[in-house]
Amino acid sequence: MSTTPPTSGATLPGGPTEPPTASRNPVSEGASGWLRDLGPRGRRAFAGAFGGYALDSYDYFTLPLSMVALAAYFGLDSGQTGLFTTVALVVSAVGGAIAGVIADRIGRVRALMITVITYAVFTVACGFAPTYETLLVFRALQGLGFGGEWAVGAILVAEYASAKHRGRTLGAVQSSWAVGWALAAIVYTLVFQFLDADLAWRVMFWTGALPALLVVWLRRRVQDAPKASRELEASARKGSFTEIFKPGLLRTTLFTVLLSTGVQGGYYTLATWVPTYLKSDRGLTVVGTGGYLTFLISGAFLGYLTGGYLTDRLGRKRNIVLFAVLSAASILAYTNIPDGANGLLLVLGFPLGFCMSAIFSGFGSFLSELYPTAVRGTGQGFTYNTGRAIGAVFPTLVGFLADSWGVGGALVFGAIGYGLAVVALLGLPETRGKELL
Repeated sequence: MSTTPPTSGATLPGGPTEPPTASRNPVSEGASGWLRDLGPRGRRAFAGAFGGYALDSYDYFTLPLSMVALAAYFGLDSGQTGLFTTVALVVSAVGGAIAGVIADRIGRVRALMITVITYAVFTVACGFAPTYETLLVFRALQGLGFGGEWAVGAILVAEYASAKHRGRTLGAVQSSWAVGWALAAIVYTLVFQFLDADLAWRVMFWTGALPALLVVWLRRRVQDAPKASRELEASARKGSFTEIFKPGLLRTTLFTVLLSTGVQGGYYTLATWVPTYLKSDRGLTVVGTGGYLTFLISGAFLGYLTGGYLTDRLGRKRNIVLFAVLSAASILAYTNIPDGANGLLLVLGFPLGFCMSAIFSGFGSFLSELYPTAVRGTGQGFTYNTGRAIGAVFPTLVGFLADSWGVGGALVFGAIGYGLAVVALLGLPETRGKELL
């Protein structure tokens, strides 16, 4: 039995599967053609997914930005602070897989509402934590909502997007991660400038609930894509973990988990430890760290948009290979800048943020295209978040090695993750131009 997921191409007798065909529906051209193609309902879905993922990012980065203050307040070593990230990402695998099943069973929009409420509540709870252990538990529970947000939102928008523009449409959704990251960096700079560090980290967590009000309002106006809704209603096998491990999808599931592990292992290593690296190894102040992060985040935002465009032009796999190689090279360059050359550190922050974000732009379209509608949420939620959980080991390794290697030296582990991503692509098909059935 074939291990390749169903595509829109035909299988010739005794021959390989033909490349997936492009959409037969008319599509708009021009820089904003992807947005026009979504239609009014699709644009509302895009706005809801964009806002939700920005909030997801904001809530995630409240902890890495507050890491130094937390370590001082609770008297933590590098290994204990790295554990904050690991537990959240590991639990997010559970939350993401559950959210995917829920999305297949009750709809995309309802599942999105559940994820927002979950991570907003537990982000606020983190601000009230009296002990390290309590904060660790709340951070883990935050991961239940954090894990499902991107996968479900990406599927919702992917099912509205045209095949021709799906990559850049999902890349635009992905760019909201940089928007939330930037907002967190701005709030961090202001809060830690005007409040004592022992209170400032708590305020950071408390602010994580505020944008949820806007997202809830947006999502009251959003509906699931009609075609996908009809397909889900007609399917008797929707939302089933066993389906994504049957022979027809097993190969796809295993290699997609490996792909997600590599890319997210590299990404979260950097996202977690670069603020600490800038302060501890490079000796930057709060304002200085914020300035350097501005270059990193600006690069990330443009990387998401550029990667979305290139994944439609080059194909899903070529885009990932290109930016995996560039991301690994950027990490090695960034962490080997000699002492005293902080100006070069500032300049290299832009390509580092650009490359490690551009590789994600194709994920929303690629993973959505690998699975049929009935198990799209389950497949994408499970593979993306299981990869995130396994990749979470990388930040913890950096934490335990930082005391002997230094944070900069330990960050090299991030480059290894991108190598795994390239290997994973050997077992996955190209899906550019595929219609979602």
